[in-house]
Amino acid sequence: MLWLFSLLSYILVQTLGLVIAFAAAAVLLYMILRRFHSRLMTLLFCAVFLGISVFFYVPNGLPRGLDYASFRTTYGPSISPGLPFGNVIQFFLHFGQFEKVADIARDPNDVPQPIARTAPTKVHVDITAKEVISEMAPGVYINYWTFGGKIPGPFIRVREGDTVELTLYNDPTSLHHHSIDLHAVTGPGGGAAATMVAPGESKTITFKALHAGLFVYHCAEPNVANHMTHGMYGLILVEPKEGLPKVDKEFYVMQGEFYTTGSLGKKGLQIFDAAKMLDGQPQYIVFNGRTGALAKGMDGGVGETVRVYVGNGGVNLDSNFHVIGEIFDTVYPEGALRNPIHDVQTTIVPAGGAAAVEFDLNYPGNYPFVDHALARLDRGAWGVLHISGTPDPSIFQGAIQMGGGH
Repeated sequence: MLWLFSLLSYILVQTLGLVIAFAAAAVLLYMILRRFHSRLMTLLFCAVFLGISVFFYVPNGLPRGLDYASFRTTYGPSISPGLPFGNVIQFFLHFGQFEKVADIARDPNDVPQPIARTAPTKVHVDITAKEVISEMAPGVYINYWTFGGKIPGPFIRVREGDTVELTLYNDPTSLHHHSIDLHAVTGPGGGAAATMVAPGESKTITFKALHAGLFVYHCAEPNVANHMTHGMYGLILVEPKEGLPKVDKEFYVMQGEFYTTGSLGKKGLQIFDAAKMLDGQPQYIVFNGRTGALAKGMDGGVGETVRVYVGNGGVNLDSNFHVIGEIFDTVYPEGALRNPIHDVQTTIVPAGGAAAVEFDLNYPGNYPFVDHALARLDRGAWGVLHISGTPDPSIFQGAIQMGGGH
């Protein structure tokens, strides 16, 4: 509970700190002025001081402290991204209801098997929106909003021509309404217009997978960016009718941005910072929901071929996906599964977009996954593919040192 106390103390300091400081300054001013002026004049001076202080604090300090949505000036078509102070109160009142998830990161191996059938069918998909508490980094806690209690949400795999019946359920412990917009859907809001669910509710949509491709899905409840940067995104693969080339391993990776009022590495439960989101200044840029999520769990062997499904939950930055020490034999840019390109070093994955990459494993060792805007490694955007096997000196020779890379 120490991290909950740290959040409460932060809110009190952030919202009431200046009020206390102004009051203390007014008392000190009163004591000084009283020695030289009458009580009436002293009270008048103090009243002017407090009036000027409040005049400047209310439009500047107070909105940053409480982050009232009504004080955040934005020009989008929906509500402001700021969370009103009422949400903070409700958060504390319902804190005991939130599930404390030991590990928010979805296993990169959590990919359904390739589709073997050759005819379309009806596919049923159930997804639960759920708000939970988990660690972003050691000692750093986030109130995540998720699909399925993990980040990213579950990997959905269907075939071109399939009819998909999707039910979105909002867990009763959630504080907010949620919905789902699937970029694979042709229809109002990508399905979001028909899946707005309050806590405890569920709604079902049916859609036909008209286009093959690798698509992002995300919550589209206003403010959309706010919901996405809390972790509400995932991938849906619509395999082409002719199928995809066979590979030995498939991995599921999504990059995301998280905006906190606390500085990078600040311990305790962190508050979402709408101003940083609007300015595009995330504190954490990570794969699969947290720092170090992909340090383990991705393994392969020499002679195998892997495919990585890469998504970008955004909400501001493009991802520059790169595997240090490898070259992508095939890239499906922006998820276009019928239009691959070859022999690629780094591929751009736009915010709200996806790409698939394939490469052969030719030499054993550790191969880091990175966003090649490399300062982002220090904010958490990295992982490691561990390749075992016998070295082939015709491919590479050299004394391997720890820490070697770009």
